[in-house]
Amino acid sequence: MFILVRQLTRFMRWLPDGWAPKVVVIDIDGTVTDANKVLSLPAVEALRSLEAHGVPVVLATGNVRPVAYGLWRFIGLSGPMCCENGGVLWHPEWNEPVIRASGRSAKEAAEWLASRIPGLDSSGIATNTWRESEWCLHPDEDLHAIESELATSTWVDLSVVRTGFAIHLMDPCLSKGQGLEALFGRMGWALSDALAVGDAPNDLSMFASAGWSVAVGGAFEEVQAAADVVSPHLHGETFPPLVEAVLQAIETKG
Repeated sequence: MFILVRQLTRFMRWLPDGWAPKVVVIDIDGTVTDANKVLSLPAVEALRSLEAHGVPVVLATGNVRPVAYGLWRFIGLSGPMCCENGGVLWHPEWNEPVIRASGRSAKEAAEWLASRIPGLDSSGIATNTWRESEWCLHPDEDLHAIESELATSTWVDLSVVRTGFAIHLMDPCLSKGQGLEALFGRMGWALSDALAVGDAPNDLSMFASAGWSVAVGGAFEEVQAAADVVSPHLHGETFPPLVEAVLQAIETKG
């Protein structure tokens, strides 16, 4: 099996002919981690190699800014961050983050849902302590019941997205795609020059916005179907061969 995967990696087409990304946008949970959500060290080394060759790496995550910043800092990245599914944008040269929505309505919706759905925990996941633009429930809550209740409620306009990390309750203006459009506009970059890598449904909008997309092995089926390329490697193991292909494409373009 290992030999077969190596052969697939060697001959697969990671990128379009004649194209190389100027920016690489990556999800965190399930993408640069392993199946147990532990940070993949081969992925870290590969991302450092991108930065060393002048390719900025942008974190685009459903996670909160403090968590993303810790990863950004200790990997040694230079690009901006798109956190909370586009709700919070940050760059080290900005005086303050851009917060694109208030999470108050989503939190109120979670509290109301707890009064309607027996056993639902409105406090949600631990990182809600630091959330600035959305609210997250545990991923194993009853998604159908949540959607059904919200459909006839004051909070009918909220977006509900389940990932392997959480069930996100969000303002409809929030998505990774919309957040990246705002972020790239502020940076003076073109999304057509970006390679996006992810694994979960909240990555679909950034796949639609980016110039090229890669779903890591182990990604949700709908994410694999939407991606330009599906990696034969699970989760963070995707990055060493993908980054090698990116650097080769950059060298070829000269």
